[in-house]
Amino acid sequence: MKLGWAAGCVLVKKGNGPILVGKDTRISGYMLESALEAGLSAAGVDIGLLGPMPTPGIAYLTKNTRAQAGIVISASHNPFYDNGIKFFSREGTKLPDQVEHEIEDKLDRPMQSVHSRHLGKAKRIIDAPRRYIEFCKSKLQNNVDFNGLRIVIDCANGATYHIAPKVFEELGAEVITHAITPDGLNINHECGATSPQALQALVKESRADAGIALDGDGDRLIMVDHQGHIIDGDDIVYIIAQLERNTLNGAVVGTMMSNLGLENAIKDMRLKFLRTAVGDRHIMDLLLKEKLILGGEASGHIINLNRTTTGDGIIAALQVLEIAKVADKTLSELVSGMTKLPQLTRNIKLKRQVDITKINAINDAIKEAENELGESGRVVLRASGTEPLIRVMVEGEHQQQVESLVDQLSNKVDEVVKN
Repeated sequence: MKLGWAAGCVLVKKGNGPILVGKDTRISGYMLESALEAGLSAAGVDIGLLGPMPTPGIAYLTKNTRAQAGIVISASHNPFYDNGIKFFSREGTKLPDQVEHEIEDKLDRPMQSVHSRHLGKAKRIIDAPRRYIEFCKSKLQNNVDFNGLRIVIDCANGATYHIAPKVFEELGAEVITHAITPDGLNINHECGATSPQALQALVKESRADAGIALDGDGDRLIMVDHQGHIIDGDDIVYIIAQLERNTLNGAVVGTMMSNLGLENAIKDMRLKFLRTAVGDRHIMDLLLKEKLILGGEASGHIINLNRTTTGDGIIAALQVLEIAKVADKTLSELVSGMTKLPQLTRNIKLKRQVDITKINAINDAIKEAENELGESGRVVLRASGTEPLIRVMVEGEHQQQVESLVDQLSNKVDEVVKN
């Protein structure tokens, strides 16, 4: 509630217009939505309640309706018991750092409501899903339709459950759905972009042309080809880069976790490949700083500023299928020009917060692994930004060596954490 108040106090000085509030399907969204609504009202700001909506849909509606800002209540790909809050500016992008600092400063002050006659009013925006569905469909080019395509869509029991199937159905595809019955507790549970195994099985069983797995708030995308093979974020970036190489301003952005095979393939297109820290925020920062267009990470965040202002799983899936349709190729054929190196990531759960960069035993183990891999491999150990985990990633030329080194490093992290 105080965050809503602080944000309202700061943003109301920047201009007129309501603040939109949307959420995913986790049960705590009801509670946090009401609290934010109360805080915003106390600051004298009108509120537009969107209900369950994908994060990129809230970004779009914030810009399209000329709202003052947008607020998303979501923990993205995390389990139902987590939740979080993200802000969008009136342009559908992240808030400027200066505005965030002003909100943080306001949080440290006592909360005071405006006079009753100046309280903000709240109203539900009933047609929000339909507006976003039409926006997604408008992103297709070349008058492409999906007639004749059979697609399986896994909505992770999240915010896209009532939107993604309609987008593809209205474009002519035969749609088979999975995980579209949210109950507040089953978001991301053994489904969606973080658990695509059920989707892989469904694609093969139904003899579909492709599978689409979104995460709980709809900003991640993992796809499956007709044989049930995973098409991850690196593959998707590669597919899009091939089509749009002449509009990408000379470079593509990935992260420290992007496969070396993607970097090599992008360089083969005579484009630069820039790496940044993991997370779509870091990708966006680098895209804007370098005036670039396309970036993404293997986990499925894809940002294509030629199409929209933020990462959008539905729009990325539309573009990949559009490319496949125009080229008359399967997804596996579209990625056949990229050779990935064996890469394995393992998550180590933490019971306490640990700064692994300051632990000599772990740093020594990393150096030993890097020496063993030589110049043809990489080792990355990092703390998750959203969960109490250490992620251990090893990439190299030989699968057996990669697996062995992941075991060694994971055991070392486990040993240190337990002590």
